[in-house]
Amino acid sequence: MVDSSDLLANLYNAFNPFEPLPAGDPKYVDCLDVRGDANIERELGHRMRLANTNTCQLYSGHRGAGKSTELLRLKKYLENRQFYVVYFAADEEDIDSEDTQYADILLACTRRLLKDLKEIANPDPILNWLKSRWEDLKDLAQTPLEFESLGVEAKLAQFAKLTANLRTVPGSRQKIRQKIAPYTVTLIQVLNEFLADAKKNLPTGKTQLAVIVDNLDRMVLVKDGDGRTNYEEVFLDRSEQLKALDCHLIYTVPISMAYSTRATDLRYIYGGPEILPMIMVNTLKGEVYQLGLNKVKEVINKRVRKIAPELSLENEIFDSPQTLDRLCLMSGGHVRNLLLLTQDAIGRTEELPVSENAVLRAITQARDAHRRTVEDNQWCLLAEMSCSKRIINDNLYRSLMYNCCVLEYRYFDDDGEMQPWYDIHPLIKGIPEFKEAVQKLS
Repeated sequence: MVDSSDLLANLYNAFNPFEPLPAGDPKYVDCLDVRGDANIERELGHRMRLANTNTCQLYSGHRGAGKSTELLRLKKYLENRQFYVVYFAADEEDIDSEDTQYADILLACTRRLLKDLKEIANPDPILNWLKSRWEDLKDLAQTPLEFESLGVEAKLAQFAKLTANLRTVPGSRQKIRQKIAPYTVTLIQVLNEFLADAKKNLPTGKTQLAVIVDNLDRMVLVKDGDGRTNYEEVFLDRSEQLKALDCHLIYTVPISMAYSTRATDLRYIYGGPEILPMIMVNTLKGEVYQLGLNKVKEVINKRVRKIAPELSLENEIFDSPQTLDRLCLMSGGHVRNLLLLTQDAIGRTEELPVSENAVLRAITQARDAHRRTVEDNQWCLLAEMSCSKRIINDNLYRSLMYNCCVLEYRYFDDDGEMQPWYDIHPLIKGIPEFKEAVQKLS
């Protein structure tokens, strides 16, 4: 037995589920062969290198599947190929995922580009635009300062304060949008002047500019009085403006939008989106897929090795190989869920090894969260889907995908073609309401 609070604390923190891995991190596990050959460098990066004009591409997948880690790898891939890349997570400083519209995204892009490129480009076009709007906006920025009296850094700080209020002050959000909406076209124009100047002054060895806007896939679906959604407003109604920035662009998009009735519109407008599937831990027939299970165990092992390289994963970190397998299979091959389950089990452990009971309690906790997510009229859908392995183009199914109750996998058929298939999250199979729905179906 190993009894060390420091060791347990280090292991617990090694499984932080909300921290994407930076490019080159030794904890990264290449899961390409068990994700249906979903290669972000080839699918998105290579296209950007080949194109003789700016590209605008969409990237999607379940929340917590590992998109941010893959996008950070793409950033490094591009930087090694003469790209200057601006990457940011839109919901960290600028937008509220619970209430997002196009104007919020444009302002977020403007603030981040100013922050990252102000040393190599003249910000005056944007600052002059802001000056012309300042009388309408200064109250919403919650500042008494007169714009003309400020230096460049102070002006940039006031703009950042305005965009921060979009996220943190719900009462100001709609007012800011109303003030900005009539002028989004002119804001794009001055932003492109700024980008044109930046592209002339890129650091030595850089020839192209790319912007990656992450975490827009976390946008919560909101409908207006006419039944139109904020997804449609952002990615379809405002597609020309989303694409209008004078650089290569990648935006993440909610998976439920990627599987909506507007999927073909997204393809015709953006040529995508590319989707990151789960790590396949079970086959289409419900049998354990050993190659995928081994990859999931490798995700855990690499994090453990950084903390306790001398300990056996299956007998000293966990109390048995069976306990480890159960935890990995219950993750469904969903990376964040795997990290959450592992961290929760470690958090229920006073001394190593992590016991079967600790893992079972972590599973029960996670299962209860999924039970509360499912609406009463969705249990029958989950039961049907668990048999068919298909999804129906329906809002109820799309909400189940958005909430990670339904997961996407990919495999290669006998003809060598990649085929998607779908299954309910393994945690759901133990929920009484699901079992009752399956019994009724049978």
